[in-house]
Amino acid sequence: MQAAREQPAAAPAATSTTSEPRASTAARPLTGLLLAAAGSVAFAGKAIIVKLAYRYEGMDAVTLIMLRMLLALPLFALLAWWAGRGRPALSWRDRATVVGLGFSGYYLASFLDFAGLAYISASLERLILYLTPTLVLLLSVVVFRQRVHRLQATALAVSYAGVLLVFGREATLQGRDVLLGSALVLGGTLSYAVYMVYSGRAVRRLGALRLTGLATSVACVLCIGQYMLLEPLGALREVPAPVWGLSLLNATLCTFAPVLMVMMAIERIGATATAQVGMVGPLATIAMGVLLLGEPFTPWLVVGTLLVLAGVGLLMRVPRG
Repeated sequence: MQAAREQPAAAPAATSTTSEPRASTAARPLTGLLLAAAGSVAFAGKAIIVKLAYRYEGMDAVTLIMLRMLLALPLFALLAWWAGRGRPALSWRDRATVVGLGFSGYYLASFLDFAGLAYISASLERLILYLTPTLVLLLSVVVFRQRVHRLQATALAVSYAGVLLVFGREATLQGRDVLLGSALVLGGTLSYAVYMVYSGRAVRRLGALRLTGLATSVACVLCIGQYMLLEPLGALREVPAPVWGLSLLNATLCTFAPVLMVMMAIERIGATATAQVGMVGPLATIAMGVLLLGEPFTPWLVVGTLLVLAGVGLLMRVPRG
């Protein structure tokens, strides 16, 4: 998503009225930082909730992703309507673009992610997801023939070394399931990177909030349709009440709310600062995984996480253009 253009602070009209506007302007960066951090932590909670839901008998990726999207659909449909008020109706080209982006960025990416979480830890999943900027770079090289700076190449090497370190440690403990789970999550991350690469023009035409609401609504419908094709509707009666509760948390606290928080953070502090604050996400996932799931906290995990964060941090330092 592109950052909203930051508005300059208004000049004070008179000396006696300067204190309140200045305080309000000064508060915007702090508010933006808090929103970015809260959004990142909320996004990180998604993996924890999915892992908790998998502990109930009979739960699979098809069911869990459907429940999440079923409960989130009204919220994103409302967002799409609100962001589209007073805007021109979508052309057929825009509709096709929204469907394609919704399929890649939210349906396929989410489904593969949920499927992978059945096999790997929440911490490893979050590290793989954090490779998104590196995959966007690699896709830009392939699709747009973008040149890779030396610092970018270093960032790629450092990031993937961190993931491979944690992956190798988990693979020695859990076997081939880790390879399957990691491949699924990496596939989902690649699918979202495709969305990031191709969504730029759609964002400029439709606006970030409208595109997010529309594309996510498409993904919700696809996930619900997938469930109806693969599972009997009566199976919903078999879903335990706690799983419904976890799915409601996932749809609201870990899906819809962080989307809004991150967008508001971008409006206040810009996309780069929001992404940098977002580095708390993997750390939050590790902490919640240890405290709520009983996942092991090992030196391998610490070093791997630091390498991934360092690599992404290096990637952000490369000048654009």
